[in-house]
Amino acid sequence: MLEVCDVVIETTTRMSTSTKREEEGDWIKLDLHIHTFDDPKDKLDYSAHELLARARRLGFSVLAITLHDAVFDRPEVFAAAQRLGILLIPAAEMRIEGADIILLNVTAEDVEGLRNFDDVRRLRARRGQSLFTIAPHPFYLLGGSIGKRLLNEIDCFDAIELCHFHKGLFNPNRRAMMVAEQFGKPLIATSDAHQLSAFGRHFTSMPRPSPLTAETVLAQLGAGTFTPCAVVFIIMNIDREGMPLSR
Repeated sequence: MLEVCDVVIETTTRMSTSTKREEEGDWIKLDLHIHTFDDPKDKLDYSAHELLARARRLGFSVLAITLHDAVFDRPEVFAAAQRLGILLIPAAEMRIEGADIILLNVTAEDVEGLRNFDDVRRLRARRGQSLFTIAPHPFYLLGGSIGKRLLNEIDCFDAIELCHFHKGLFNPNRRAMMVAEQFGKPLIATSDAHQLSAFGRHFTSMPRPSPLTAETVLAQLGAGTFTPCAVVFIIMNIDREGMPLSR
């Protein structure tokens, strides 16, 4: 059973352990749900290059820019990430039948024909383990949260997201954790950053695979070889620093 950092609520002890591991070079930090001003649906004020610069400062090794209903595929950004030693995985956050799904290691052609969850099933059957899917913010009262339908479509998802937006008793992630345990799905912490300052607060840490590729990272995610982590997060700062501007 995957151990979560105190349900990723205001954790400092595990964070110091995670930081020590990263400094020793055997663990890396990942964020697989991020937006930039390339997003066709949300108005954001920071670029992919600004994201890469912050990621390097904060010691991240793997990122996925998950635009709404579009695959991020700017070659010059992927090249810049490679120069910085950051693996950028092509990805998208697609809305399927009113529910959001994160698809990792995809192309524009892969997502172009996705209209319903049966389309997702066919894509998963075709791509096999080279594709990885996450149910983002599944039980939040936001547009795009799949809610209880996750139980019916659970075979379309490889993992469930631990959302950054929680504080004390307010934590819809608890239900996500119950579903993850029920169906044996790993839990992945992300920032869902819509503001640059929100990036780096909520992420996942894993042993560095060798070589560091999309395929090796996804294989470790599927095996549950990682730890969701959160920096202390104060609810009064959520609107300014962490809450998505729109869905």
